[in-house]
Amino acid sequence: MISKSNKLINLYRYRYTIWLISGFAIVLSLTGLITSWLNPSIGYPLRLGLDFTGGTQIKVERVCLQDCSAIDSSAITGSLIKLSSSKKGPFEGVNLSSAKIQTLDNYQTLLVRLPFLSTTQSKEVIKAVELLAGPFDSEKQSIDTIGPSLGARLLRTSLISLLAAFAGIAIYIAYRFDKRFSLLAIVALLHDLIIVCGIFAWLGLIINLEINSLFAVALLTIAGYSVNDTVVIFDRIREINNLETSLTISQQIDLAVAATLSRTLYTSGSTLLPLIALIAFGGSTLYWFSIALAIGVVVGSWSSIALSPSLLSIKKNV
Repeated sequence: MISKSNKLINLYRYRYTIWLISGFAIVLSLTGLITSWLNPSIGYPLRLGLDFTGGTQIKVERVCLQDCSAIDSSAITGSLIKLSSSKKGPFEGVNLSSAKIQTLDNYQTLLVRLPFLSTTQSKEVIKAVELLAGPFDSEKQSIDTIGPSLGARLLRTSLISLLAAFAGIAIYIAYRFDKRFSLLAIVALLHDLIIVCGIFAWLGLIINLEINSLFAVALLTIAGYSVNDTVVIFDRIREINNLETSLTISQQIDLAVAATLSRTLYTSGSTLLPLIALIAFGGSTLYWFSIALAIGVVVGSWSSIALSPSLLSIKKNV
């Protein structure tokens, strides 16, 4: 017999509210993705970073006695355009008008994203930028270059990885449970990934946030985490259905969620703690990666606890 000592949660009663909340989040996320796609300066559902588009990124750190002064990004862009307008020299045939300037750490760190440049051209760019924003710490300079074909390949393999993960999850759950459970698990998974991508689409529109290869890793991690929680609840519902045949589907859902709620909350909480530490102390490289994972954990917990079980009631006799 299944223990009924857990305090029942009337999830079934509030299923329409759950669907409304998730539906609103999905619509808002899709709006951000479509708006980003239609934006001429982006052209994709998400603002793609250097890893996917290819190009050169130059990172320099300014030497400041106290607080670093503000930087006029337009002046730096104008200087680079003037540098590339020369018909002779290392920049012959190179257009730097699409250069993107980003400041970090209260104007102390400067990121310059450019089309594909050679080492000589990159050094010339550093010299030109240093005239306006220098001096720079020569030991804390970095030049990262990714060819356009490599960036396109990385984007393609990231999408293939996500599709392969979806297919594998669907096949496993269909084998382990049934096709209906598999479909609902994929719906919940799409719900989680669309919301995470939608949030980053809005961030790309509002603060020009670009995604990199770590974002693809975050999506794959979120997919695995979300499905794991969903499978636990589905397994409990199946167990209750086999042992308590007299219960209606609404009672089975409420009992299964009540039985697994503590486990899901403890797991999510213990996962969020190291992510919060990474956000606070992990540095700029892991900052947005950690935020993406944290959002995924929260949204995945919601879909596992509330959305997935409530969807089981559709077309069922209660």
